Amino acid sequence: MHFGQPQWLILFALVVMIYYLYHFSRERKRASAIKFSNLALLKTAMGGRDVSYRSRVIFYLNMLVIISVIFALSDPFIVLPHKGEGVNVVLALDVSGSMKAPDYKPNRMEAAKRSAKIFVDSLLPTDRAGIVIFSEGATTQSFLTKSRERTVSNLASIRVQEGKTAIGDGLALAIDMVTSVESRKKVVILLSDGVNNAGIVSPAEGVSFAKAHDIKVYTVGMGSNEKVVLGRDWFGRPVYAEFDEATLQMIARETGAEYFKSVDDGTLDEIYDALSEKIERKRQETSTRVWFVMLAFMLVVVEFYMRYVKYRVLS
Repeated sequence: MHFGQPQWLILFALVVMIYYLYHFSRERKRASAIKFSNLALLKTAMGGRDVSYRSRVIFYLNMLVIISVIFALSDPFIVLPHKGEGVNVVLALDVSGSMKAPDYKPNRMEAAKRSAKIFVDSLLPTDRAGIVIFSEGATTQSFLTKSRERTVSNLASIRVQEGKTAIGDGLALAIDMVTSVESRKKVVILLSDGVNNAGIVSPAEGVSFAKAHDIKVYTVGMGSNEKVVLGRDWFGRPVYAEFDEATLQMIARETGAEYFKSVDDGTLDEIYDALSEKIERKRQETSTRVWFVMLAFMLVVVEFYMRYVKYRVLS
């Protein structure tokens, strides 16, 4: 909880003062009555049992009214559970030729799609998900939507493309998509198994774009601990998959997110499962001023009832 107008909280000093003045007055009246040693006078000074009880109840009701008014003036805000807007999440997936590598079963692309589905299924109904794919360039695979069925269907239709890897282009397009629909929280998850060697936007430029929009970019690197042969060149020499962890680590670090390394199907599933918990969801703060105004009004009604109905003195 925090207060929109905290300066009004100083009035609680007045509440404490009134409380002590009330009890000081009662003790002084009691002492004066005892001083004269007159039982009748003592009863008159302190009132009968009913009168004394009524006096205390009405006093505390008035104190609660004052406290409620002070809280209303200070405008307290609270965060309600499951309150607020959803999160915009865009998956940027590498679909370059190296994603055909068979070190993941049946290959990297299919493993990435299966794990991404785990993540999409974990999103809340208020969240929006979109998909960007990149190889030598970047393109939109699925626009931001709350429909899990549409996102999963578009995810399943992704196929590996031939060509190099344009990480910067994929990042830039993902940021453009995640900001296309207004939301209090925006996140990009970028997965790649290669080196940025194509495209017109550099990873550093993509990072600057993300930071300008206050977007966290979580990165996932796919690469086995052992060298993976993708094929052979014209001379029959093996061509190995290249993997640039440093770039992915830089993207995550500079945007205030985290980098994850996947070395097999199991770790990839675990990463996507954990990513749903990593996303910070900003709750919408709600003013409770009107609640305290209503409470003060109800207390005034109760005080009126106590004073003029329940304990009304007939003349």
